Amino acid sequence: MQLKGACIFGQSGGPTSVINSSAYGVFKTALESDCITRVLGASYGIKGILNDELFDIGLEDPQELSYLLNTPSSALGSCRYKLKDPAVDDTDYKRILEIFKKYDVRYFFYNGGNDSMDTCNKVSKYLLSQGYECRVIGVPKTIDNDLYGIDHCPGFGSAAKYIATTTAELYRDAHVYDTGSVLVMECMGRNAGWLTAAASIPALQGTAPDLIYLPEVAFDVEKFLAAVEKKYKETKNCFVVVSEGIKDKNGKFIAEYATAGASAVDSFGHKQMGGVASYLAALVKERTGAKVRGIELSLLQRCAAHCGSRTDVEEAYMMGCEAVKAAVNGATDKMVAIERLTDCDGYRVRPILLNLDVVANAEKKFPLEWITEDGAGISTAFLNYALPLIEGEPEIKWENGMPRFAKLKKIIAK
Repeated sequence: MQLKGACIFGQSGGPTSVINSSAYGVFKTALESDCITRVLGASYGIKGILNDELFDIGLEDPQELSYLLNTPSSALGSCRYKLKDPAVDDTDYKRILEIFKKYDVRYFFYNGGNDSMDTCNKVSKYLLSQGYECRVIGVPKTIDNDLYGIDHCPGFGSAAKYIATTTAELYRDAHVYDTGSVLVMECMGRNAGWLTAAASIPALQGTAPDLIYLPEVAFDVEKFLAAVEKKYKETKNCFVVVSEGIKDKNGKFIAEYATAGASAVDSFGHKQMGGVASYLAALVKERTGAKVRGIELSLLQRCAAHCGSRTDVEEAYMMGCEAVKAAVNGATDKMVAIERLTDCDGYRVRPILLNLDVVANAEKKFPLEWITEDGAGISTAFLNYALPLIEGEPEIKWENGMPRFAKLKKIIAK
């Protein structure tokens, strides 16, 4: 049945290089829809709905909106806000319903990762319980590539390309002098090693790191130091890449050894990461006496749109478009996803729909069979998976030698 009313789009969680490509897909498709009467953007995700801070996207310049395709980070602002179980406290849900009624919102699109799909799922179920007809669709994004049920997630391809490129560049820099050195590079990835594995891609050019450690395999500090020392003695160089989420055999994050501040948690109960490279670099320095550098890529992994993947941009845009099309055609309580077709030549994908119940709070780990037996390397099977995802360069408009990013007016809806 045709459902007429306004839509709200929000962004949540950590940003990516292509999250705004999905936003543009939603905005463009929604603005062109006969069913959607008004397109609103939430300021800082679900918090913008709770605070009644919504932008009227229909008042934006269409050309300016098109620049979202290659604008990194979350154009509307993001948040890490956890909705409580409505059976325990339904205050936020009542407020959301109040705002939806105020603007006659009948479509809700939420762009994010695991925790965002949990938010999407809770809102969808609550609206259904109240008899309020509203179609809710999750739009996937996360550089971690750990969303369950999806072949790969928008945001991962560009981050992987940046990590692979940076790895190849650092490899050359680390081999400039004949005095030798040890380099420890830290990549994002709390529980899944997809991003860290991307550092293995330069193996195709002969510039891969010597050792790569993912969270899926227990990390033994003594074994790590022995491996680094052995390699350094053999070649006077050693390049190591570690995930921020590596843990010891007891499940304790190495980051917790690195700094007391790592024990802090966000609203979803996730421990804050970081500092692993510096911590391990100090241990290596003490053990070997070598010149050692610890490098943390940090936010650079998720905002380097200048090193983005065209495949990633196009698929992120497709997810936004498909979310609106699915909702207009009657779908709700779903997340749009990417399925890779294996019964054809070359790389091809198609959009599919997954139940939010299945996706919310679930994680897709890096396959153990793609990790070498010693736990310190990545097999070629990963290369076959990852190479199509980093293909192509986006068509970026440049001004004054710099990328031209979107400048939205962000006019508050009345």
